[in-house]
Amino acid sequence: MADFLAKVEIKYGIKIHFSLETVPLGTAGPLALAKKWLGADKSPFFMFNSDVISTFPLADLLKFHLSHGGEGTLMVTEVQDPSKYGVILADEKTGRINQFIEKPQKFISNRINAGLYLLNPSILSRIQEKPTSIEKDIFPKIADEKLLYSMVLPGYWMDIGQPKDYLSGTVLHLKHLRDTDPKQLADSDSKENKTFKGNVLVGANVKIGKNCEIGPDVVLGDDVVVDDGARINRTTVLEGAVVKKSAWVNNCIIGWKSTVGDWARLEGCMIGEDVQVAREIFLNETTVLPHKGIGVTTLQAGTIIM
Repeated sequence: MADFLAKVEIKYGIKIHFSLETVPLGTAGPLALAKKWLGADKSPFFMFNSDVISTFPLADLLKFHLSHGGEGTLMVTEVQDPSKYGVILADEKTGRINQFIEKPQKFISNRINAGLYLLNPSILSRIQEKPTSIEKDIFPKIADEKLLYSMVLPGYWMDIGQPKDYLSGTVLHLKHLRDTDPKQLADSDSKENKTFKGNVLVGANVKIGKNCEIGPDVVLGDDVVVDDGARINRTTVLEGAVVKKSAWVNNCIIGWKSTVGDWARLEGCMIGEDVQVAREIFLNETTVLPHKGIGVTTLQAGTIIM
């Protein structure tokens, strides 16, 4: 993470501060570690859950937050099955939050916390440097004081904390790009280029061989190599990975600098960093931790290789 953030600083010309917790402090405690920066002035600050993908209408969120004068604003999203989440009850006109209800068994609302917040620095006085949940310990108190508001998140949203959910979130994001900024996607409409099918995002310095079929719903990271005849569908191939000749990869995450051998077939697999999958291997629903070599021809579905 530190190496990645250093690259981001250079790319965008910004300064990034990050802290390491010697003891896990929950979702609120880490804010106490950042008081030096977050409390430097009276400006509100954004806070995001790191395992969420969505549209990020930050300008609209800031405008709404400043208009109501409360201490915090939560973005909420609507889900089909709210019984798996904690739901939020809020005034329909003002958005002011009245109550949080954890995993209701009867339908009372389908709006849940989307994990995108805009908070005033005054919230820092409520938080100590100890394990604390902002959702359970802090937000209900602010709501009781009628100082917490909600805004409905437009567009798509998904929790991508699990690998399978990550792939589903990637599908949503690629569709969002198709609808809003299709120039970012590989050109699948050109008659001369039959390599890409559906929504495909291609990084820098990617090399693709002849007679490949890539897509739909594929992301190829920077410096990825795809050899002749490979087939890749609903998959993310991370930076520096190689998919060799005539390999077939479906519904997978291929880790950084990993290699999928010639004629290998991967279905529903999560491949860690620097994993070498030999030629003609079949893997089904297999998870492989980093720095492993896979030479066994067939493994039982659901195997975890440590």
